[in-house]
Amino acid sequence: MDTLSPKLQALKSLAQSVVAEAVAPHAEMVDRDCVWPEHSMRAFAAAGLTGLQVPQEFGGHGQGLQALSVLTSVIARECPSSALCFGMHCVGTAVIAAKATPYQQEHFLRPIAAGKHLTTLALSESGTGAHFYLPETVLSRSGDDFLVDGAKQFVTNGGHADSYVVSTTASSDDCETGDFSCLIVERDTANMAWQPPWEGFGMRGNSSRGLRFDGARVPAANLLGAEGDQVWYVFEVVAPYFLMAMAGTYLGIAESALHAAGEHLRNRRYSHSGTSLRDVETQQVRYAAMWVALEKTRALINEAAYRGDIGHSDALPFILACKADAGDTAVQLAGDAMTICGGVAYRENSRVAQMLRDARASHVMSPTTDLLKLWTGRALLGLPLL
Repeated sequence: MDTLSPKLQALKSLAQSVVAEAVAPHAEMVDRDCVWPEHSMRAFAAAGLTGLQVPQEFGGHGQGLQALSVLTSVIARECPSSALCFGMHCVGTAVIAAKATPYQQEHFLRPIAAGKHLTTLALSESGTGAHFYLPETVLSRSGDDFLVDGAKQFVTNGGHADSYVVSTTASSDDCETGDFSCLIVERDTANMAWQPPWEGFGMRGNSSRGLRFDGARVPAANLLGAEGDQVWYVFEVVAPYFLMAMAGTYLGIAESALHAAGEHLRNRRYSHSGTSLRDVETQQVRYAAMWVALEKTRALINEAAYRGDIGHSDALPFILACKADAGDTAVQLAGDAMTICGGVAYRENSRVAQMLRDARASHVMSPTTDLLKLWTGRALLGLPLL
């Protein structure tokens, strides 16, 4: 049963059309050549989809977690790298929109809604690894501006976005250990240096690059919220939107794996008997198990998105569990599809092999699968997450 609102159903249909026309024809090239999917992002912008998380009063769609999970799943069925790039833009947008000042509304949110500005997150660091909420990048005052010093890793859309939502230590003397700040760093800021292009095992087109700041000067007007209040951002905005974007992405990969397995079962015939693989009972059982796993994950994501969007008091464990469960399901179904599709799946750079490579990225992408399961248990037992 489709429970999407008419508005979200229209956005989903629009995304499906954009994916079919502009994304899918280039998906193989994106993965093979590690190419950032500029064609996808331009198409999303032209269709007005990059304003998904911008409030309606600033020209956007004003959508929440459910819309993000639905659209990333639609995109990921054909091109997971494009889904990741789109998703990180939407998460960055949601963070900017959460406490946007009038200046930030006009300078960032309206251009994003108009398809003229691409943003993304820059939170991860090599020193703190999966603990993305403990940045070591330093923020200091310099007159009316801030100076940023440090390095970020795995910045999706790295080198291509117009702005980056960067986490830093808090510069205020009143802040405690663990408090940190976020600010918007624009692409033409001086004293920023990009590391070499990303050529990874999976998600090969997302341009996940390292970024170095050496006294990068950022206007104080680009600070998000107050100094040191970013723990609020982490669990009220960053985590929910990031986890739902990734859950939708890995759900889309799982759907692709189920589809590939089903197509092979229906079309692969034995020359000596004329029967197809779908007539084999063990394959029927395996395929049914794949479908059940997919639909259980979809139900969890839908429930998490619903609870998150209405502000339900028990939404947190559902949201935390989504990315972990979707990643597990994507890996499981991609592995099953490799087995079902047999030799053709094992050729170099096969579509099914790509699904498995992309799915595996879920376990190490911060917050990692293990960390999310720990946090889910803590939330359910009434313990602090950190």
